[in-house]
Amino acid sequence: MTNNPVSRLGRRSFLTAASAALAAPAFAQDRDFSGQSPQRYTDSAFVALDRRFQKYVIGNTPLQRLWTGAFWAEGPAWNGAGKYLVWSDIPNNRQLRWLEEDGHVSVIHSPSDYSNGNTFDFQGRQLSCQHLRRVVRYEQTGAVTVIADKFNGKPLNSPNDIVVHPNGDIWFTDPPYGIGGNYEGFKATPELKEAVYRVDGKTGKIEKATDELDKPNGICFSPDYKKVYICDTGAPADIQVFDLANETTLRGKKQFSAMKLAGHGSGSGIADGIRADVDGNIWAGAGRGGAGYDGVHCITPSGETIGMITLPEICANICFGGTKRNHLLMCASQSLYGIFVNTVGAHIA
Repeated sequence: MTNNPVSRLGRRSFLTAASAALAAPAFAQDRDFSGQSPQRYTDSAFVALDRRFQKYVIGNTPLQRLWTGAFWAEGPAWNGAGKYLVWSDIPNNRQLRWLEEDGHVSVIHSPSDYSNGNTFDFQGRQLSCQHLRRVVRYEQTGAVTVIADKFNGKPLNSPNDIVVHPNGDIWFTDPPYGIGGNYEGFKATPELKEAVYRVDGKTGKIEKATDELDKPNGICFSPDYKKVYICDTGAPADIQVFDLANETTLRGKKQFSAMKLAGHGSGSGIADGIRADVDGNIWAGAGRGGAGYDGVHCITPSGETIGMITLPEICANICFGGTKRNHLLMCASQSLYGIFVNTVGAHIA
């Protein structure tokens, strides 16, 4: 007998239930994450907008608020060897670590130079985008290596999110959010147009991959590393996808998702951070759309939003973690959330 009630719905009742769930944000405001008030399964955080999403819903798992206390949580990355999550609390100028074993949270880097996005390379070394206008790598010795801080002799804006290709190349986005004021860094004047960069893994040379987006933000590869998805948190506030030619060149830009949901007006919200699962779906940390929109959106490889995990806070970024990489870990405003899903992250961090 299935533990997923979605699969027992007829088409009409399924669509009605999905619409009702989307329009009813009560749990987001009233839910008790202390465990004192039980949450009935299937957890109401799962919102199916299409029958295809039922494949990814686990009917007997809870949405958990694993920790709270940040000012703006960002940049989660999973360390498989250490079985821990690292993420940034940008305004508090620190990085935090959550242990899978017992849920213990501690500070791993302070100051973090206002780090934002993080990842781990294929040698297990942590890479961080810092709003102090550079990308760094934490070496196994404890030393910190600056990977990028300038392009054509001019300082970067404020590196935001980062991924690593199996060939060793490092890709990162560079919008100006960290230099727009003194809250997430230090106010400064941008000297470069917002862009996406690639650092050659062998030579260390930095090259501009594209400056076609207004405010390039979250970035991820497709499971086969043949496509690159990039969130634009400027105009038109969408997700763009490029073909990756010869492992180095972006071509054929097109809109992947407009990040709009029925019932949320023409403006809807934005996608901030993204990750791919093994089926090629893009899971997007979504926000600025209000209750019933904010959380994580699951988008098929063809660009259709089929489901959501709604959260009571704006979701900035996500990653797949845990021993089996099926634990969706979500940085949302002040908090870290987690929920198990019936898929696996496509990449290591």
